[in-house]
Amino acid sequence: MHGKDPYWEAANVTDGWNWHQPDGTATPAHQPALTRPPVSPPDAGSPWWSDALGDPWRDPRAPAAVVLPTPPGAGGAAPEPVTDPDAAPRRGMTSVLLISIFAALLAGSLGGALGYAFAVRGGVAGGTVLGSSGEAPEVAQRPPDSLAGVAERVSPSVVTVRVAASGGSSVGSGFVATADGYVITNDHVVEGASGGATVVFSDGSTASGSVVGHDAESDIAVIKVSRPNLVPVEFGDSEAIAVGDPVLAFGSPLALANTVTAGIVSALDRTIQSGEPGGQVRYYAAIQTDAAVNQGNSGGPLVDGAGRVIGVNSVIKSLAADEEQAGNIGLAFAIPINQAKRVAQDIIDTGKARRTVIGATVADNGRNPGGGVRLSAVDAGGPAAAAGLKAGDVVTKLDGRLLEEGTDLIALVRKYAPGAVVTVEYRRGSTKQTASVTLAADAK
Repeated sequence: MHGKDPYWEAANVTDGWNWHQPDGTATPAHQPALTRPPVSPPDAGSPWWSDALGDPWRDPRAPAAVVLPTPPGAGGAAPEPVTDPDAAPRRGMTSVLLISIFAALLAGSLGGALGYAFAVRGGVAGGTVLGSSGEAPEVAQRPPDSLAGVAERVSPSVVTVRVAASGGSSVGSGFVATADGYVITNDHVVEGASGGATVVFSDGSTASGSVVGHDAESDIAVIKVSRPNLVPVEFGDSEAIAVGDPVLAFGSPLALANTVTAGIVSALDRTIQSGEPGGQVRYYAAIQTDAAVNQGNSGGPLVDGAGRVIGVNSVIKSLAADEEQAGNIGLAFAIPINQAKRVAQDIIDTGKARRTVIGATVADNGRNPGGGVRLSAVDAGGPAAAAGLKAGDVVTKLDGRLLEEGTDLIALVRKYAPGAVVTVEYRRGSTKQTASVTLAADAK
């Protein structure tokens, strides 16, 4: 149907439907022939006319219009505010702001309380706590066979030796050999001493000492101190060690007392000749080690992994021509303790050491073109002569050790005690022979 219903027109649409006559007046109470069925009035408390869409007299083709609120002063009553009963109630911005401020204050107070609790527990209030807040742990005891355990056990027996000489003073090392005060050191530490020696112990205490005796060629000296409760070292067996065994070197390198360095046995029976031209010549069939040894270590003990002394630190190799500028390059040498102990015992017992000889003279200290060491002379009645050796014979081995220079024969012989029997292999012309030689002490 086109056109408007002569009786009803959808004039206004708000949140429901209000019906008016075409002239805009309200529907009269009486109806013409076309009458509306009775409809329950809308709930006065609700803005919705819940059955408006079900009104049988509503023209579904009638246009809808949105009715705006009547401006103030325009006459007529303002429409009742409309709200959605199913919508969540809106809070004002003031409430949201107050809740946010309260939450922030609560979080700040809680954080401050926790921070203060942690600070007080850590022993610091208001500052940064570094490290663990727990109690300091007890210091762990090192196993006796560890390097630290060995160092702790040996250090009380190691001393620093200070000697005044005509040319100044020297500083070396040493170690307590007996409970009654005998100290072993190097001869070159006490060389030229104009008086006694001062011995400094690991705890810093000192004692005056006197030089009992020394042997220049073997480079061993003995000092005596008077001091109670001394702890002597434990001696090892230098013949029982092997290349690769761990070792510790003790002493006062460059006057730095109570120094311990570690390394291994690098070589055995390393023959060394030292001494200034025209001065004292010393021979060593030494234990070679890569443990750091410097000036001032001389006379200090070289110990094995069990803390037993196996050598006396004595010599270093250096690239520096000047002895005063020489320093460690990983080549250090110690007198085998079997030899050092024997010489020290002689000095304590008799005031001097016996020197072991073979009773022959080597041709020179250079290398023999055919290998081995040529004998230039043999002492009549001496050990070599008694074993059948003659001048001109070339000794190639001593107890299985190859000889290449005269120094090798002299140093190896010095290592043995007088009376020791050694096997000598030699060459006479084109014939190779073997002899057993009983070494002896020299007549000095």
